[in-house]
Amino acid sequence: MERSPSITNLTQGIAKFQAMVGRISKDAKNPFFKSNYASLPHIIDEITEPLEKAGLILATFPDGDGMTTILAHAETGEYMAATYHLQSVRQNDPQAYGSAISYFRRYAISSILNLRISDDDAEAAMKYVRQQPQVSAPAKVAPTEEQFAYIVRYLNGTDAQKKQAKEAMSKYTFNQDQLDTLDGLL
Repeated sequence: MERSPSITNLTQGIAKFQAMVGRISKDAKNPFFKSNYASLPHIIDEITEPLEKAGLILATFPDGDGMTTILAHAETGEYMAATYHLQSVRQNDPQAYGSAISYFRRYAISSILNLRISDDDAEAAMKYVRQQPQVSAPAKVAPTEEQFAYIVRYLNGTDAQKKQAKEAMSKYTFNQDQLDTLDGLL
């Protein structure tokens, strides 16, 4: 993490922001894990006005092989910045790279502003899947395009996400194009 030599005005702005912003609701559903989450556009809508009133500027942008998030005090220029490297994303797959940037923007914004969002990254959904009684194995079905996109995104994610994606993959049958894509990720 980088920061300006002084962050006195910045921390005062953060305190003002925290006093104005409430709990961020979950407005979107993850069809892959059947869980709810706060989407990036929803988070941005909820924080824009409190940031402005607190005199803060928030920016996230692609930076080489990663993503940088900067929180600054508009009047003094005091800042904090952090970069996350997206090393697990295949560089020749712009859709996966874009998805990873959006995903990490959401988490970076939530973290740097200490937003109150209940988000367990679908862990509760995976516990639910694991705790279901095993009666008989249901017939495997082809994933929807959206479900397949989530599998790809999670395979490009953290180790825990990769594990979740691999567990969930067992309930699907994949066409040859999907198998080719998955082969490059596994």
